[in-house]
Amino acid sequence: MKTLHIAEPGGRARFGCESRRAAGLLILVASVLVLLMTPVCAPGAEPMNPPSLEVSQAQGLRMIEVSGTGAAHVTPDVASLNLAIETHAPTAQQSAGENAALAQKVVDALTRKLQGKGKVWTGGYSLYPEYNEPRPNEKPVVTGYRAENSITVETGEIGRLGGLIDTAISAGANRINFLNFTLRDESQARSQAIALAAKDAQAQAASLAKSLGVRLGPVVKATTEAQTRPMPMMRMGAMAMGSSMGAPTPVQPNEVTVPATVSITYQIE
Repeated sequence: MKTLHIAEPGGRARFGCESRRAAGLLILVASVLVLLMTPVCAPGAEPMNPPSLEVSQAQGLRMIEVSGTGAAHVTPDVASLNLAIETHAPTAQQSAGENAALAQKVVDALTRKLQGKGKVWTGGYSLYPEYNEPRPNEKPVVTGYRAENSITVETGEIGRLGGLIDTAISAGANRINFLNFTLRDESQARSQAIALAAKDAQAQAASLAKSLGVRLGPVVKATTEAQTRPMPMMRMGAMAMGSSMGAPTPVQPNEVTVPATVSITYQIE
């Protein structure tokens, strides 16, 4: 066995075996490996645990996911009509005064026409200066003021809409912003749309499983979304034209569509 001579301070010598040094080095390396493999936790944190058997099984599940769509088409029972009164005058006071008088006239006329079968309210008032088109290197000059006021009518009497529009235009309204048709209670239509979407998803899952040669297992996850699709806004031009020609404005609402989407995740066998 070969010995080693190691010099120490003060001229003293220490003899040892190479095997002893190798054993010590091995112990040091093992200690470092143990230290590296020990999880480090933040102060106050729980020590990390290895994945449980339940988590491992969940990660090993074979699943398919499908999305189905459905829609319910229902006749609307509520209408919202938004009109505007726009006035122009040389001064802000004059434009605002004329607008206020016309707005009150329109509100009174609509209230009488509704006969308690709806409600009317005002909102969205604004007042703007109007400018000329300046020449090059000239500043724009205020030529007048424009006042705008909006009036909203909500009613369940869909058949009265044409008469309400004509009444508002005759009283002083000069713009129609929108006419929307909705449902007073959407729950029944929403449930119908969800049921149709779920059937569509189930049919897709059965077809997909058959084509893949697997069997559908239990449902792992199911989500749904249903929202009323607003009706398109009607343009003012056609409405005002009917009124100006003396004929009543025709209003024939379409059906309200309530679409739904259902996503289902199945376990497969």
